[in-house]
Amino acid sequence: MIKTTNELKLELTNYSNFNTKINRLVKEGKLFKIKKGIYETNDSVNPFYLTNILYGPSYISFQSVLSLYGLIPERVYSITCATLNKHKSKIFKNTFGTFVYKDVPESVYPYAVDRINENGYCYYIAKKEKALCDLLYEYSPINSIKEFKALLFEDLRLNEEEFENLDMSLLVKIAELYNSTNTKFLIKFLRRDKYVKWCIDSRNE
Repeated sequence: MIKTTNELKLELTNYSNFNTKINRLVKEGKLFKIKKGIYETNDSVNPFYLTNILYGPSYISFQSVLSLYGLIPERVYSITCATLNKHKSKIFKNTFGTFVYKDVPESVYPYAVDRINENGYCYYIAKKEKALCDLLYEYSPINSIKEFKALLFEDLRLNEEEFENLDMSLLVKIAELYNSTNTKFLIKFLRRDKYVKWCIDSRNE
């Protein structure tokens, strides 16, 4: 359970110096610091639950989501989240892991994000299609469809079968909102060969 310093102060009214008691609880492994003024009582809590509390507004995205759903083979050890109007990346390290926060454009921030309520916690996580677009947005611009295909399947090592199972209609709609070179190439790539039908379908919806 997440507790703020003020909540703990109310619980520790019997102690003349509640800060000393909090520090003792931390040393005893009964309380775990998330960041200044915020603590967690369970050291095995799912780190996803802490992302928006640690730094927000934010939602889990990028490699964290792609790895979670098997689109990339690598296990991701840090949790990477998208933020809005922070204007710089931020990294937090605590008992629960490493948390990385990066801005995405305001025009795309609210879309294709799920709110998850679980075990008394609430967090936000991007759909697979949104996470892919977020990741492409942060990469240096590529110059051709050939380079883009290499980026997807060689550099990012996307699982092609899982890629083909994405909601192509949603992927196109989301990609159009970024106004970035790489997401524009994503749309061009989807219009080619076997992806053409999906793009036509998305236009007709």
